[in-house]
Amino acid sequence: MYALAIFSSLLLLLMSVPIFLVFGIGSSAAAILGLGLPWSTLIQVSFGAMTKHILVAVPLFIFAGMVMLRGGAAKRLVDFATALVGHWPGGLGIAMVIAMGFFAAFCGSILAAITAVGTIMMPKMLEQGYPRPFVIVLAASAALLEALIPPSNAAILFSALTNVPVSQTFAAGVIPGLILLVFMVIVVLIKCRNIRNPEPASAAERWRSFLGALPGLFTPIIILGGIYAGLLTPSESAAVAGVWAIVMGFFIYRELTFASLCLALKETATITAIIFAIIATATFLSVVLTYSQIPQQIVSYFTDMGATFALFWVALAIICLLLGTFVEIVPVFYLTVPIFAAITLSFNQSLLHLYVVFVAFAGIGMITPPVCVGIYTSASVIQENPAKAFREVPLFVGVGILYGILMILIPEASTWLPSLLTR
Repeated sequence: MYALAIFSSLLLLLMSVPIFLVFGIGSSAAAILGLGLPWSTLIQVSFGAMTKHILVAVPLFIFAGMVMLRGGAAKRLVDFATALVGHWPGGLGIAMVIAMGFFAAFCGSILAAITAVGTIMMPKMLEQGYPRPFVIVLAASAALLEALIPPSNAAILFSALTNVPVSQTFAAGVIPGLILLVFMVIVVLIKCRNIRNPEPASAAERWRSFLGALPGLFTPIIILGGIYAGLLTPSESAAVAGVWAIVMGFFIYRELTFASLCLALKETATITAIIFAIIATATFLSVVLTYSQIPQQIVSYFTDMGATFALFWVALAIICLLLGTFVEIVPVFYLTVPIFAAITLSFNQSLLHLYVVFVAFAGIGMITPPVCVGIYTSASVIQENPAKAFREVPLFVGVGILYGILMILIPEASTWLPSLLTR
């Protein structure tokens, strides 16, 4: 029965059936027909997974990002980044990377960042002569900053699965996120050093762009300041961020309308429905794994064979790279994090280190065919065939692997700041 469930899931995956249906059909068949579990058990566990209080922050942060896109805050952040570095070699590419970092500080949604920043920056880059394939893959790769720089939906999901305080997970992603930003900037500097750049912005233009972006730059102070001051929970800070985004859109920038607010709500509902549908059906698989005690068997096998923690990192990297090729990052979280976390704790290692390394390697799946949801999203922004961008993928995959190895070798990058904040 298990073999039949696995075969049917693989078949559905190859048929490009939505991933939540792949998990739902295969896992429910294994649970009901293989383990004899009632359907009500699956529903109860799934409902419990989706109603964790910490997950309330996910749609609220997405909503804040969508409102900032429709209300003009995202455009001001992009303009500020362009005014700072747009005249550098590869300046517009660097500006897009920095703008992704800015946007990460108040949204945390990878696909929302690609849409928000890419809509503004990608046409500008094409006008300046940047190659279309490179622009598409750069936007998809730089958006991985949203999974590291807080507030991050990836951090929220990880905390929901491991019970690590989300304030710690947020802090763990700051330094690795900045390091990844530097990696992306270096790639652009090398790849686009000969592309014609706009004239440098004057001091007055930079000052005006800074003043325009200042309300948006104030957002992470509201979010993170409230959390680390103990005044707000992550969910409450996300709600405050959404309210602040509305205030900026209606009263500061005056670009938000009731029609665009409704559109932001619709987009938030769509993205949230996709995420929570995946969470619900991925939980079916967790039920199967729990009742069959497969995670315990994997942990026991791994420790009994005398495997080292270094070998564990190699296995994690390979598994994440393989799964990321066919499965989106959210189901990869629910498929593997509980098992990876148990092995990490068996070695008496930090779960925060696991979080950063996991995101580094699982995030590469955003740009690896055939799924490569990041490339499909960024290509749709400029209405380009995503297949034309695939020739640039090996470069960014190589950079991603190098970055992941660096995060493995330097655990302090993920643990130092959280330890400092808890003193």
